Amino acid sequence: MKKIQNIIERVKKTQRGFLDIQKASYELYEEYDSDTVFKLCQEFYEHEAYQVRALATFVFGYLAATSNKSLLILKEKVSLDKDWRVQEILAKAFDTFCADIGYEQSLPYIHEWLKSSNPNQRRAVTEGLRIWTSRSYFDKNPDIAISLLGKYKNDESEYVRKSVGNALRDISKKHRELVEKELESWNITHKNIHQTYKLAIRFIAKNKG
Repeated sequence: MKKIQNIIERVKKTQRGFLDIQKASYELYEEYDSDTVFKLCQEFYEHEAYQVRALATFVFGYLAATSNKSLLILKEKVSLDKDWRVQEILAKAFDTFCADIGYEQSLPYIHEWLKSSNPNQRRAVTEGLRIWTSRSYFDKNPDIAISLLGKYKNDESEYVRKSVGNALRDISKKHRELVEKELESWNITHKNIHQTYKLAIRFIAKNKG
C-alpha cells in the first residue's frame, strides 16, 4: 500500500502538463494484474485531486479494449468530470482504446460517442483522434475523417466546435483540396459555423498560392 500511496503523492505534485501522470499510470498498469488495477483505479477516481482522477482515466484507457466496464466508466462517469484537465485525459484514453482495437473497428464507438448528448463525449472523439490522418485508417480514408468532423461544425458546444475546426485544419495540411471541398459546402453566415470555419480554414488561407 505504501507504493500506491507514493504514486498518489507523486502525481498530486503535477501542476502543469500530464507526462508524469501518464508515466505513473503506465507503471501502475504494468505492476498489477487487470482486475487489481481496475479496482485500484475505481478508488482513485473518487479522489478529490484531479491528478489522481487523471491517472485513473489513463489506466481505464489502457484497459478499455478488453474491459467493457472500463470503457463504460470512461463514457458515463469520466465524461461528467467537471475538471477540464480530466477531460483532456479522457480524449487521450478514448484514442488509446481506438488504437488498441483498430481505428476502423472503432467506427461504431466513434459514431456512438459523437451522437452523445454530452459534449465531453463528443469532444473526446474530435480531440482525442487528432491528428486524425496520422492514424493509418484515416490516413488512407481522409474523406471519412473529414465527413465525420464536418457534421459537428454547428455543434451547440463551443468546446466541440473549436476541436472540430482545429482537427480539420490539421487535416488540411496534407489534404487541402478535400478540406476545401468540405468547407465550400458550409453556410458560414451562421455564427457557430463561421467560428468553426475560421479555425478550419486557417492553414489554407495562410498558404494560398
